[in-house]
Amino acid sequence: MDMAKSAKLKSTVEGRRRPRKRAEQQRSLETRGAILDAAIAEFAERGFEGASIRAIADRLGLQHPLITYHYRSKDILWRAAAEHAFVQIRAGWDTSAPENSDLPLLIRLREEYATLFRYTVAFPEFHRFMRQEAFTNSPRLKWVAETVLAPLLGRLIPQIVAVQKQGLLPAVDPILFHYMMVSLTATLSGFGPEMRVTSGLSAENAKVIEAYWSLVDETVFGKHGRGKPARVNEAGKR
Repeated sequence: MDMAKSAKLKSTVEGRRRPRKRAEQQRSLETRGAILDAAIAEFAERGFEGASIRAIADRLGLQHPLITYHYRSKDILWRAAAEHAFVQIRAGWDTSAPENSDLPLLIRLREEYATLFRYTVAFPEFHRFMRQEAFTNSPRLKWVAETVLAPLLGRLIPQIVAVQKQGLLPAVDPILFHYMMVSLTATLSGFGPEMRVTSGLSAENAKVIEAYWSLVDETVFGKHGRGKPARVNEAGKR
């Protein structure tokens, strides 16, 4: 075989391998995403101590070693799951209220919290996942505070302060305003089961979701925040 034919054959073989490799990489990403979503649900339900990698594998119908291949220990898996959740929240922020946005300050801040609300409605396990650690003041809570929450607060707190200077929000410590909003955005995910029993209302119902966020919107941001719809009806189940 001459050199030209050999080069052509090599190029053809490599050309066939590239799509296959991309497909394998995509499957790997999808598998990791599914594992992390299942891990959040398991940790949310049972807490860190009660959860097991085997139970997470069972949720997905996977073999236990497949998870340990990607995540060697339960602690590594928990941290990866936390980062996975916050990456999705940040991606939502970058879409609805990017840092270089020309939105008015109050409207942008409103969009940040509306995005958080949409995420907690779509993934109610996330709020319970975080609350499990808050109850115990665990090393994982300290890690997530330093690694994940600090950058998020570094984004939100200056916005709150700027809007307060405009006289559009109460002049309180901005961290208090932030955690008030975290509580409000997590109400449906936290109290959904209780609300269904006491009233028959479903926290998964689009009209209930819309009505609740409209209430938060009007109460917190009032007429000044009516610049851009928060699109809460886009929140969906997995």
